[in-house]
Amino acid sequence: MVMEGREESPRSPEAKLGMQVEDLWDIQEPQLSPTEKLNACFESIPVSAFPPAPLHQGIEIKSDCSLSEAVQILAQHKILSAPVVDVDAPDHASWIDRYIGIVEFAGIVVWILHQSEPPSPRSPNDGSAVAAAAKKVISPLEQEILGPESAAATSGSFFESLTSSELYKNTQVRDISGSFRWAPFLALQTSNSFLTMLLLLSKYKMKSIPVVDLGEGKIENIITQSSVIHMLAECAGLQWFERWGTKTLSDLGLPMMSPASIVKVYEEEPVLQAFKLMRKKRVGGIPVIQKSGKAVGHISLRDIHFLLTAPEIYHDYRSITAKNFLTAVRNYLEKHEEFSTMLSNMVTCKKDNTIKDLILLLDSKKINRVYVVDNDGNLEAVITLRDIISRLVHEPRGYFGDFFDGILPVPQDCRV
Repeated sequence: MVMEGREESPRSPEAKLGMQVEDLWDIQEPQLSPTEKLNACFESIPVSAFPPAPLHQGIEIKSDCSLSEAVQILAQHKILSAPVVDVDAPDHASWIDRYIGIVEFAGIVVWILHQSEPPSPRSPNDGSAVAAAAKKVISPLEQEILGPESAAATSGSFFESLTSSELYKNTQVRDISGSFRWAPFLALQTSNSFLTMLLLLSKYKMKSIPVVDLGEGKIENIITQSSVIHMLAECAGLQWFERWGTKTLSDLGLPMMSPASIVKVYEEEPVLQAFKLMRKKRVGGIPVIQKSGKAVGHISLRDIHFLLTAPEIYHDYRSITAKNFLTAVRNYLEKHEEFSTMLSNMVTCKKDNTIKDLILLLDSKKINRVYVVDNDGNLEAVITLRDIISRLVHEPRGYFGDFFDGILPVPQDCRV
């Protein structure tokens, strides 16, 4: 099925991009499989053709900003992360010297909470978290996981005290740059291909990819998994998309996990346990489960910003468990009439849904994952944006070659 009105102007920049893939699809060698055709099409399109992200466009955080200022910038622009510019870099610096990494809500929150925990044998014992951060001797955050006994210590007053503390107000973004998955981060040049970008977002597990202009030494665009899914949704109706999109999830090998491998948190556990578990297991969201095993909600890594931007919502709770967190934030959003995926129940699908169904659902709901259930509603698996992108393209043998040579190594725990 071809999108109606092909002779007319595309309905969006993403649809225009889809038409470009359509034209390339029509001229591919007939003996190629549909997957090979898609690979060839995406290899022929440079990432400079990807529409700029309006929310991220031009938003950068200076390395001498305080954590408090960084959070205000992110909240003001309704984004979860932004590149950090080294204020000490010379004007003629290359991009890799100009940017020291990407800062995000989740990293700031977990770093601050790490400083509030009792010192461990791996932690500095000089009593100065800021000084320790400046020396870059903070132990990896993934080694510190909250236990159930921490729930009472994470009450509403705790978060209010945290956000008014001198640590929060005076620590600069660059002070914490050595404490977790920071620069150097991998970026694409404008001449790199769509195929390279899609493989990095899927097989190589990058959450977002900066696109740099080597001449200007600046980030021109930030391509996220969500923006790729939106592009695909806008391509519904085009021949190449329909050939792929009408296949069922099971036909494409989705989901790629078993029920036993689902990362989850129980509703009476501290919400910080949920966030730290997400970072340790390298997942972007987890279901909240009752003792009976029934899923009652969902918390994603991006929800962590409520801990910093609205700590007053926890006044009535002795401790901030996962259950209380869901209730408090939902009440807060309803009171302020703000839209959020947290106001919705868990979004689910079944294995016999098509990949097109799933893409349109994810894009319309603005969510990053869908839970797969059986006919009785039992939780079976999770499908993420990365899973979907991974089924769109494949990495040809030897494709990257020496692509990673000369690029400073990405930290092992990196999720840019």
